[in-house]
Amino acid sequence: EDEKLRSSDFWLLNLEPSVSAMETSPSPSSNGTTLLSLPWEIVTQIASHLPAQCVINVLPQVCQTLGKLGEDRLAWQLRAQKLSGPAASFPVGPKENFDWSKACLEMEQLIGCWTGHENQAERQEEAAGGVNSENLVEMQLDADLNGAAEAGEENVQVQSQNASDSPHLIESSSTSSPLEHIILPSGHIADVNCVLLLGGEEALCASGSRDRNVNLWDLRESPRGKLMHTLAGRGTISTHRGWVWCLASSGPLLVSGSFDSTIRLWDLEAGGAERGLIQCKAAVLCLSCEQDTVLAGSHDQKLSIFDTRAADPLVKSLRLHGDAVLCLASDDQYILSGSKDQTVALFDRRAGKLLQKVKLRSYLLSLSYSGREVWAGDNRGLVHTLSMHNSSLTHISQFNVHRSLVTGVHYSPGALYTCSSDRTIKVHLPCAPPKTLCTLHHQAGVNGLSVEGGTLAMASGDMNVEVWRHRCSESKSI
Repeated sequence: EDEKLRSSDFWLLNLEPSVSAMETSPSPSSNGTTLLSLPWEIVTQIASHLPAQCVINVLPQVCQTLGKLGEDRLAWQLRAQKLSGPAASFPVGPKENFDWSKACLEMEQLIGCWTGHENQAERQEEAAGGVNSENLVEMQLDADLNGAAEAGEENVQVQSQNASDSPHLIESSSTSSPLEHIILPSGHIADVNCVLLLGGEEALCASGSRDRNVNLWDLRESPRGKLMHTLAGRGTISTHRGWVWCLASSGPLLVSGSFDSTIRLWDLEAGGAERGLIQCKAAVLCLSCEQDTVLAGSHDQKLSIFDTRAADPLVKSLRLHGDAVLCLASDDQYILSGSKDQTVALFDRRAGKLLQKVKLRSYLLSLSYSGREVWAGDNRGLVHTLSMHNSSLTHISQFNVHRSLVTGVHYSPGALYTCSSDRTIKVHLPCAPPKTLCTLHHQAGVNGLSVEGGTLAMASGDMNVEVWRHRCSESKSI
């Protein structure tokens, strides 16, 4: 039997550091039949059947030799290939400096939480005649954006339907599921456009709506969460004077962007007290926030950089596009932005210059990147992958994932979440093509999502905020 194991393909693993460590490690017993007395190929084979979390967090505490198992890059690559499937390409972006162990950990946790976690709302959707066509949904988006430019703060209509009467997603998962699904108590009286998880440990959730308000929720209070309060400035009865379209945060700072052409700043440490206001010249359509810097994309084709500490907060206004800036993402070196002009721009913050523009056949509504891999969703239901390498942006591929606007994307090395106006949320492994683990069907269009620490929050067109989170607080996922 030993000969069969030795003849397997595990001899390919680079084990030299581990073998030398094994020779100096003390044996936990003296009977000569311990785990470390086995050939190292067999030890590696055994470890390949352990959860990634055990290899990363537990084995290093057992002894130095077993801790070396978590440093074997090829072993993690083989594990990732097994998880994503032999026909898939993973990762999609550059492999250099890719965090293989983190990716495997996230993929295993994602599979454990989401595989088979479906619901029955699709049956009602089919009975109702299916989703709206792509053209109708896109026409509605165009009307919304044009209305923002023309009507400004007057564009504040709300639905007459009472929020408590809105349809609920029908959950079919049993109580044995590692995830619980909650619908937050009625708090908005119009479509919820954006949602953001805050505060660490999935403690808080902010939601922005066409009713002009930003609500702050405490997810720790009661089984269904609790509305803490609606954010409002001094002397105002609502958060904004136009639709709230986007949210972003950094530490205790929460920022909200609106069709009323303003960005409002809120202090979470002070219970959501108003911290300031930034006046823009057009509807604010997307935001990114890093410490005291706020980036905003607007309907007037501009990408603006603000310093929240300054009396005059505008640092720089960039015109990188020829139409409305619909989505952006940033880190301390780069800014990525997508526009209705069907381009993606890569801007170098340190050099202060535009590095590249990539032309697409559609326009992006959402994007997310981690490391040097970018995932984005467009107005045709396609999910795109792009690679950032040596300050260059390359379009790699595109995949048919949804049937209409892809309104939200969240990517990390081992997880991909997407949502759409086709009334679905999908959870995937981020390989090419994406491996879909679960599709959640909703009774209204899904306008956005937020993912933090394994908790998923969703903003819907039926005025609700819905959350999927771990039943057991000690269980963590991506």
